[in-house]
Amino acid sequence: MAVKALYDYDYPSADRAENFGDDMLVNVMWKGNMTLCSPACFRAPRGMPWADFKAQMIDTWAATDPDYDPAAAGDWHVDDDAFTPTDGMTLAHTGVEHKGLITFRTAT
Repeated sequence: MAVKALYDYDYPSADRAENFGDDMLVNVMWKGNMTLCSPACFRAPRGMPWADFKAQMIDTWAATDPDYDPAAAGDWHVDDDAFTPTDGMTLAHTGVEHKGLITFRTAT
């Protein structure tokens, strides 16, 4: 349903990229999981290695589901594009941008 403002809505968003310096917001979604059914948002440096991002952010969050197996995570996508992560790549090299979405699945 559309909302009509009664005044001019003219102020900059507080979560725009320039407010985060070398960091960015990264949304992560575990597709097909009934417990963690919505994306989580993490603030991370663009230069953070993929292995660190996965271990410190994704694995820690996903481990709140007792069925999570870090080795089973696969079918990685950035927005709609598939990618194969390597430990040495940075978040910037994955193609994810500020407020972008990384998704994955696990074998069930």
